Amino acid sequence: MNLVEGWYAVAIADDIEPGTSAGTRLFDRELVVWRDLAGVSHVWEDRCPHRGMRLSFGFVRGNHIACLYHGWAYDTAGQCRAIPAHPDLAVPETIKVATYHSVEAGGLILVHSSLGAEALPPPAPAPTGHALRSLYVDLAPDVVAERLLQDFTARDDGSYAGTLAGAPVLVFLQPFTATRTGLHLVLAGPGDAVAVSAASEALRNAFEASPTALEAAE
Repeated sequence: MNLVEGWYAVAIADDIEPGTSAGTRLFDRELVVWRDLAGVSHVWEDRCPHRGMRLSFGFVRGNHIACLYHGWAYDTAGQCRAIPAHPDLAVPETIKVATYHSVEAGGLILVHSSLGAEALPPPAPAPTGHALRSLYVDLAPDVVAERLLQDFTARDDGSYAGTLAGAPVLVFLQPFTATRTGLHLVLAGPGDAVAVSAASEALRNAFEASPTALEAAE
């Protein structure tokens, strides 16, 4: 699984409510996706700099996310602002979580795979439509991408355009690990959401049931 720098969907925006967080992966890197109480979403490395605890296990208070282990709290820029065991300590600026640049479009949270929260051009063309659901396939991302290209067309924003249950859809591929791939579906036009959801499950099952070229040759 080779890292290709660019934009990747990592969550459906509506699934991350204000004051909540969730853990995910991109190229086997552990990420936390969280939304502050102002409604802004963030994607960071899922690790507290103190003891390495996953921040996705922690809790959101206002516009800070705090580690479950010792309560170290980080602001929306990833900077540590409070250490409960040392309330009078001026927290060093060096205590900071590694962050990623992220945007919301088409009902998805997309992150740029390069570390750093500096502004980057958004994915083009920006996806539009209604984010429907996420599925996970127990296959390598390269294999899933190859199979999608049999019936879908690759777009410049990294998605794959096609139809499911007669409706136009965009499929965003998330390289989760070397052997697991996320698929985030956007309904890009009129269609029966229930039928499209069922068709997406059938597509996932077909991918997993069909052997790869390497497996077929063995």
